[in-house]
Amino acid sequence: VGSKNAGTTNVLRTLGTKAGLIVFAGDALKCIIAVFIIRLIYSTTCADRMPLLMLYTGAGVILGHNFPFYLKFKGGKGIAATAGMIISFSPLFTAFGVLTFFSTFFITHYVSLGSLLVYLGFMIELVVLGEHGFFHMTRPLLMELYGVGLFLAVMAYARHWENIKRLLSHTERKTYLSKKKQEEQKAKMEAETAANVQTAEGEIK
Repeated sequence: VGSKNAGTTNVLRTLGTKAGLIVFAGDALKCIIAVFIIRLIYSTTCADRMPLLMLYTGAGVILGHNFPFYLKFKGGKGIAATAGMIISFSPLFTAFGVLTFFSTFFITHYVSLGSLLVYLGFMIELVVLGEHGFFHMTRPLLMELYGVGLFLAVMAYARHWENIKRLLSHTERKTYLSKKKQEEQKAKMEAETAANVQTAEGEIK
């Protein structure tokens, strides 16, 4: 259905806001729950490296979301699962992520751009806060933390490569929360598709 992507944005566009929010909540919760379990089990024995364990746990959930074996390794782009990981990290990360995404989304209506900026912001936060002693970890553990964060950011940008190309060419599809705007956007896309088909047929003739 739609872009054939299993993620929140496609569900939002094709099935509506409520369905999209349900999918987002489910994808985010699986990461929140996984991180919560890790914190519960290792909060005492591994307190000196807890942020790193949390990030590894989030990375595992995101990889499972992006490449599920039961869907022939064709999953979503990991943004909702990443949101769950960020929420689990700390209120500071959550506040910055929410501000970044929604300010970008309500100005541009590009979900992909908001998501990519959240990842960029998360990576910057990791390094800045890490260098200022926020995580209370040794230098080797901090380097490992940055490495895992960088891996996740690179994967997110790679998964959004087609979106990035469309953003640069100003052809990326916008997303709206109101049903009226969604219908207008759908009608616009259908009209553009029909026009492209007619143009192609004219060139063939």
